Amino acid sequence: MQKSLKKYAPFFTLPTLIAFIIAFLAPFVMGIYLSFTKFTTVLDAKWVGLDNYAKAFQDSGDFIHSLWYTACFALVSVVSVNLIAFILALLLTQKIKGTNLFRTVFFMPNLIGGIVLGYIWQLIINGILANFNETVNADSRFGFWGLVVLMNWQMIGYMMVIYIAGIQNVPDELIDAAAVDGASHSQILRHVTIPMVMPSITVCLFLTLTNSFRLFDQNLALTAGEPGKESQLLALNIYTTFYNTTGYEGVGQAKAVIFFIIVAAIAFSQLKLTRRKEVER
Repeated sequence: MQKSLKKYAPFFTLPTLIAFIIAFLAPFVMGIYLSFTKFTTVLDAKWVGLDNYAKAFQDSGDFIHSLWYTACFALVSVVSVNLIAFILALLLTQKIKGTNLFRTVFFMPNLIGGIVLGYIWQLIINGILANFNETVNADSRFGFWGLVVLMNWQMIGYMMVIYIAGIQNVPDELIDAAAVDGASHSQILRHVTIPMVMPSITVCLFLTLTNSFRLFDQNLALTAGEPGKESQLLALNIYTTFYNTTGYEGVGQAKAVIFFIIVAAIAFSQLKLTRRKEVER
């Protein structure tokens, strides 16, 4: 059986490998190369070295502002989404009526597209701010908290489902043993439930972190970076640099490479840190 699998394995893996090279690896390598060139199309690229990277940090400070704006947004979103999702998961794993209905209702916003969500929340927020003669585009703080609310509304249900799966896999014997030993509910939560749910926490932190950093369509629909690019997240800043600024395609590509390095470094650091806290079942 093993010999047969080894014999025919290339026939099954080769198509996937070819698709991976064509759809991901080749464009990724080409993108890194283009970040060191000035180009309008792939065929007319001219090597300029590190000029694009220098311009990415020098030009009007938009990139640096978007970087800090995105970092603050990611921090607030990751904490709020995971905290609320975990609390809901704890509540919905109790023996109460209607838990399946609540799970479905909380998960449904995740099924709605980002552009649609952005416009829906733009109408809602502008309707509230109209009472104060303001709009979501009037101040970057409105856009920031609008994006945080939108992110929470969309992601909480998804993270909640992952946490519920983790909590339901905690052995009842451990909880019963802790209760017999006189542990309180808070002590059981801290010393039994959370350590046993760490794999779910690792996954949820990774998903919310990466989604927060690469958020694009919701940002475009909700604020489009207004006022004056002050509410631009990194993904939208890269998009506007590449497509809306003539001759800056290389700079936009350099920003994309920097963006990838930052997100990859943060994501892998988070995975390494949280996996250390996971316990064997």
